[in-house]
Amino acid sequence: MSEWWPVLLGLLALYVPTFYDLANGIWTNEEQAHGPIILILSLWLIYRQWPRMMEKSKGRPTSAMGWIVFVIALLFYIIGRSQQILIFEIGSFIWMLAAILLIKRGSSALKALWFPLFFMLFMIPLPGPLVSMLTMPMKMAVSYVAEQILFWANYPIARNGVILQIGQYQLLVADACAGLQTLLTLEALGLFYLNLVRHTSVFRNVTLAILIVPISFVSNVIRVIVLTLITYHYGDAAGQGFLHGFAGMVLFISALILILSVDALLQFFVKTPRTNVAPA
Repeated sequence: MSEWWPVLLGLLALYVPTFYDLANGIWTNEEQAHGPIILILSLWLIYRQWPRMMEKSKGRPTSAMGWIVFVIALLFYIIGRSQQILIFEIGSFIWMLAAILLIKRGSSALKALWFPLFFMLFMIPLPGPLVSMLTMPMKMAVSYVAEQILFWANYPIARNGVILQIGQYQLLVADACAGLQTLLTLEALGLFYLNLVRHTSVFRNVTLAILIVPISFVSNVIRVIVLTLITYHYGDAAGQGFLHGFAGMVLFISALILILSVDALLQFFVKTPRTNVAPA
């Protein structure tokens, strides 16, 4: 294990300033608040799968390709850090980890830890124009469905675009409530769940991963409805204060419940092979 200490110290020297800036920068925004969660879960997955990786890569040849990946990672880091391009700077961390695994343990180590590295992609912020272009249709759809449900429940509600008018209150459906980043965060949550349970059925895994998209939409609708009802019954201060953060917890709790429910439902469509035991 002592061979890894210099590598760990080098990673800390490079990326502690990066993550410090993120913790005091974009990770303080509600839209990017999932970043540190993704990082912590990814590191935990690496720690959890580390013994398996060490065993699988024991005695295997290292890969010279690792040095090429290392140079690419270093270039991304230098450009991203100097020019404040977060996609390059954060992305270089994933490339760097892949390079270290290839140099130290070879391709078998990279195969053993591919999922934690892939999972880290969800903490990379996407370009603003792309997020805005894809977020607006999602916000419109969530606003429309929330309005129809509350209208059906006899609440005095109307909608103008992504603005909901309920009673004397107006609520703007923000990007954090129904945006692309929320969808990606919930997709990451679903993939993390799949990695933990490790179903043997490909159909079950693929179907659940696809259904996370509509699950994310339903969860966003639930969050907007909860915020709207809190504002209507307890006032604007309650809707924008502590209970706004509570509605964010409702989003992830409802998404988790839906994922577990859909997974349990899929179990009925997956036939577990039964072994016939011959009588003695």
